Amino acid sequence: MKLSKKVIVAAVVAVLASGLVFAGGGKEAKAAESGKVTLKVLNYLDMTSANSADELVTVWEAFEKANPDIIIEREDLFNEPFHQKVEAYAAAGQLPDVLYAWPSGRSSTLHSKKLLKDLRPLLEKDGLVSKYTEVSLANQYGGYLGELPNGVTQTHVLFVNTKVLKDCGLTPAKTYSELKAQVPVLKAKGYETILMANAEQWVMQSCLFSDLAGRFGGTDWADKILAGKAKFSDADFVNALKFVKTLYDDGVLSKNTLATNYGDVIGQFASNKGAYYIDGDWRVGAFITDKSTGQALIPPAVQKTDIMLTVFPDIEGAKVNKSTSVVVGTGWAMSAAIPAGSAKEAAAWKLIKWLEGKEIQTWRVETAAAPSPSRNDIDMSALKIEPMQQMMGNFSKQYNKSNYVIDGVFAGPVYEPLNAGLQEIGMGVKTPEQVAAAVQKAFEEWKAAQK
Repeated sequence: MKLSKKVIVAAVVAVLASGLVFAGGGKEAKAAESGKVTLKVLNYLDMTSANSADELVTVWEAFEKANPDIIIEREDLFNEPFHQKVEAYAAAGQLPDVLYAWPSGRSSTLHSKKLLKDLRPLLEKDGLVSKYTEVSLANQYGGYLGELPNGVTQTHVLFVNTKVLKDCGLTPAKTYSELKAQVPVLKAKGYETILMANAEQWVMQSCLFSDLAGRFGGTDWADKILAGKAKFSDADFVNALKFVKTLYDDGVLSKNTLATNYGDVIGQFASNKGAYYIDGDWRVGAFITDKSTGQALIPPAVQKTDIMLTVFPDIEGAKVNKSTSVVVGTGWAMSAAIPAGSAKEAAAWKLIKWLEGKEIQTWRVETAAAPSPSRNDIDMSALKIEPMQQMMGNFSKQYNKSNYVIDGVFAGPVYEPLNAGLQEIGMGVKTPEQVAAAVQKAFEEWKAAQK
């Protein structure tokens, strides 16, 4: 039996309320007696990504060795289990002291309920504002700086396997018509056209549809909806949804992608199962050399000869082309429950400064965890990075327009019906018009609840 998200969160809340999370209350009390500070930390860690094991040593062990007066009780989670746990912690009123967060979208509960501390005064007090790019310090969903970002995230990237294309006598498609024409040619040789991990609902919305919404509606489409000058049920948004249906109808996207999990698709692309692959800029980190093993899912030499990174081909009739979806990146936040001026606040801020400092951000760039850093004192040209990382560093040259990331603009009650609807369009159980109407209804209900 598949449990709903609400049931899962409710179950976790019950566990949290029973006091069985972040075990070690006695340990924390003993630490306090000895003058040490214990920090409960919720970390977002993808163990399938190259260099994930190195993070434990380079980031966490290094901090603990340098700060013996701070004890870290860390919990590592990834993907939906992470987000479900955050919502459960928030509902139970037991948010960790320091946690990974989004500037909006998946962390909108934390921002809107002011569960995170405003980090700007702490940055200003330490004279660190000038060390970060202006865009990375913009106010977030709650109207303040709730998390200190790693950088700027490009959520739509088209990974191209030129070896597969060459095997079929093809070159990277420049228009959708060209891409559609490649489907039977690739199929004849046993290749998929585009690989995606659409079993998880967020992937289509974040990694492709957010860009499509901007292509059909214009870069300001979300502003118009928020201002009441447009609706999700208008032709532009419906046409973007219709294009998703077209992708499946044309075979550019196989319905098999709806059963492909996020952890599995990288192996499919690396083993030449398809000509193209759609994901976010962070996914480069899954393919490069893992320092702990010396192995790469795609070796550097192959990256250089057989891989290119670009954006979805031009769509005939779209208002915008050569675009991608961009949002201020994820980063680190502090619980608002920590008393101002306390030893715990000082320890938590020390940890966040380390996590978003020059040394760790440089490590994140080198391991492709943060392709576009928020620090402005990192010399990218001096770093020894692999071909795919270099491509990602120059990715801004592949597009001239940036579109909103939907779950970075709208709250969960609005984008969640869209996420589900995108899957339902792929499965053929709902029409684009039905999904658009459902999202508009959800938006109106959400807006009414804000009054």
